[in-house]
Amino acid sequence: MRALIQRVSSARVTVGGETTGAIGPGLLILLGVKAGDEEPAIAYLVEKIVNLRIFSDEQGKLNLSLLDVGGEIMVVSQFTLYADCRKGRRPSFQGAAPPAEGERLYEQFVQALREKGLKVATGRFGAEMQVSLVNDGPVTILLDTDELRG
Repeated sequence: MRALIQRVSSARVTVGGETTGAIGPGLLILLGVKAGDEEPAIAYLVEKIVNLRIFSDEQGKLNLSLLDVGGEIMVVSQFTLYADCRKGRRPSFQGAAPPAEGERLYEQFVQALREKGLKVATGRFGAEMQVSLVNDGPVTILLDTDELRG
């Protein structure tokens, strides 16, 4: 799994003109699921994300986590995080999980975040979405569970 995390002042997702989710200060997570990913990747990412010290303390140092600041989370499915652009000009997405597998793990990821007591908003899996955000910092971090296998 890959999670592209952006610290935001606010974020909103719309599908066909309808807002499916909106948050205030917190994290926007673009989540990509790879073919063959399993539940342990979810547990790893959730623990890492909610405890990453990427929010500023009183001295302006990145010392506080999402849990410390009571931030919110927006999760948007993003199979294009598994784009392979090594050949030609059109990306291949063969590394991404098939839709049913991707949706199942995406939903489990969202549920695991909610079980931490966080407000979690989402997009709509598989839909054409418009994501708007105010990046705070900017702070953008990529987590990849393939690094666990290395």
